[in-house]
Amino acid sequence: MTKIKIGGIMQTTNLAKVGVMSIPDRPGTAGKILAVLGDKGINVQFIVQCIDIVNNDHVVFCISQEEMGLAKAALEQIRQELGAEQVITQPNVAIISIFGPDFRERPGVAGAMFSSLGQRGINILAISTSISTLSCVIDAAHLDLAMAAMRDTFDLP
Repeated sequence: MTKIKIGGIMQTTNLAKVGVMSIPDRPGTAGKILAVLGDKGINVQFIVQCIDIVNNDHVVFCISQEEMGLAKAALEQIRQELGAEQVITQPNVAIISIFGPDFRERPGVAGAMFSSLGQRGINILAISTSISTLSCVIDAAHLDLAMAAMRDTFDLP
């Protein structure tokens, strides 16, 4: 198998995943969530949002693990106002990312990354992409295995 050339691998540790789940879809929801966190001095390092088949939003993000309790408490205060069913948290997660060059013009990069993790039994908790970066949230206990999978799968500088 020919390895796909990438620019490198990054990892971020000491994170918690937080989700504000099943929110009726309407303008301003993400802004309200992130403003509450910003007011508490909580930096969001990763964020994804999606709408399910019944038009409910799910906003999932990663923050420093030390701020998980503060974030949950702040979000619980606005949960009913948002109409969210629940605020969920998961400690001990990590982000593994691969980066460029220009992935939008290179089919197969995401499939290779996600397949490599899946073949090793690593569950992806959330995905975020950009033009030149693919990032996955995973259980931190699997980070070393995930890093090895990326080195096995991709041609690194």
